[in-house]
Amino acid sequence: MFMKFLKEWVFPIAIAILIVVLIRSFLFTRVKVSGPSMEPNLQDKENVFLNKVASYKRGDVIVFNAKDEDPRYQSGDDKYVKRIIAIPGDTVEYKASNLYVNGKKVNQSFISLSERTEGTEMSFGSTWSLKTLSSGTLWQKKDRNNSTVPKGKYFVMGDHRSVSNDGRYFGFVDKKHIVGKVIVPFWNINKTAKANVNQGNKNFFSK
Repeated sequence: MFMKFLKEWVFPIAIAILIVVLIRSFLFTRVKVSGPSMEPNLQDKENVFLNKVASYKRGDVIVFNAKDEDPRYQSGDDKYVKRIIAIPGDTVEYKASNLYVNGKKVNQSFISLSERTEGTEMSFGSTWSLKTLSSGTLWQKKDRNNSTVPKGKYFVMGDHRSVSNDGRYFGFVDKKHIVGKVIVPFWNINKTAKANVNQGNKNFFSK
């Protein structure tokens, strides 16, 4: 009787729990967005999923360890959520109210005109590039004086750029510090925002 109970109830439940733990540890997990830096596409306290085994492309929204990347990090949420703008080997330049990667104009329809312009400029001026950003003292020393994104690193920015503490301020994100790629669940009723996150790597460049 006891062995039958183990086979029919205890073992299946234990296996199910193990599968859930493995999925959460190595494949997918749920996280809660903290802060307004990805508005309007992700809201503060919004629940999303992370794909931990995804490859990372331009336009993808990712979560990474803030303490490992931001030298001014002090306390609060230890994870940042941002959008990948450039991958290893890319150049980035902002001029004439437009963002360019490798000289190609980026399609920024996923954010407002004010965020594409004033929000992107902030304290960096109406024209900037990776070379000018990395030549100052804001960036981590290991990331300074680069005109292209180094191997194994990414350049990221928040969608709400006027409030986002992102790569413009601290430098590149190392791949080993990325936790995963954000996926907005299918039941989210904001179809536009969901597409801007889940399909951000599609049509990244303007045609």
